[in-house]
Amino acid sequence: MKLEPLLSYRATLKPMVMVGPGPFGNRAIVDVTGGAFEGPRLRGKILPSGADWLLMGADGFGRLDVRATFETDDGAFLYLSYHGLLEMNDRVMTALTQGPATAFGEVRFFTAPRFETGDPRYAWLNRVVAVAEGRVLPNAVEYRMYSVEND
Repeated sequence: MKLEPLLSYRATLKPMVMVGPGPFGNRAIVDVTGGAFEGPRLRGKILPSGADWLLMGADGFGRLDVRATFETDDGAFLYLSYHGLLEMNDRVMTALTQGPATAFGEVRFFTAPRFETGDPRYAWLNRVVAVAEGRVLPNAVEYRMYSVEND
């Protein structure tokens, strides 16, 4: 198998809301306020309708549970959801609030995105298996997303 560039995106975020410790870990919610995406076959904006329902574990990792709405520059709507892992160390927490940003590969930050759309122009996204690597910026995240393809 090989990885082919699918898109990159930057999502802007509200400050983290701490729900607090519960039966599954320490829950936080991070609302998406907007952003943009671009790739070889699509580009557009991220709508302010999503969030990450992050669960921080005692092992120092955050389990991501993200849902977002993308709108392509030609008017299609894409639902994006993903789970993943983010190493929740001091460097990440500083990057989220005041910077400087983390670099790709500096901390463990990987996701498994899944797209859904009813728009026939982008139906091919419904069949994509994707992986992404992320980095943290003040009040934002950036991802490089790849589709998994046959050799």
